[in-house]
Amino acid sequence: MTTLPSTLTFTLDSGGDVVINLRPDLAPGHVERIAALANEGFYDGVVFHRVIPGFMAQGGDPTGTGMGGSKQPDLKAEFSREKHVRGTCSMARSSNPNSANSQFFICFQDSAFLDGQYTVWGEVTSGMEFVDALPKGEPPRTPGKIVKAVAA
Repeated sequence: MTTLPSTLTFTLDSGGDVVINLRPDLAPGHVERIAALANEGFYDGVVFHRVIPGFMAQGGDPTGTGMGGSKQPDLKAEFSREKHVRGTCSMARSSNPNSANSQFFICFQDSAFLDGQYTVWGEVTSGMEFVDALPKGEPPRTPGKIVKAVAA
């Protein structure tokens, strides 16, 4: 079995690096996908197309519309009992639980209503202030973006 990376770093244009502790113990398939996409440059230049104050920042769509994804097949849900709290990184999906692909969100605050319904794959360990600084909106007038993403 391949050893999965333990961290993901997003360098944001809002001022710095967001370091995320990856959780392959909760969602090995999702961690493998996010890490592979990051290291092939998929997330570089991708915007946060939906940033809702007091809720979450969503990105990972190369079209910037909220309707796109990678060319990889959708992932089977890996739901867990992990709580959606400030700094939780989880996969976005459609109403189909098995439709996560490349889009993800980072919670600004506790969002217990998401628990058990979305796949948690990581937690921000530093740089949450740069997520907080992302321009707000659905979509933001001038969306914040990932300059570079690296899994290690």
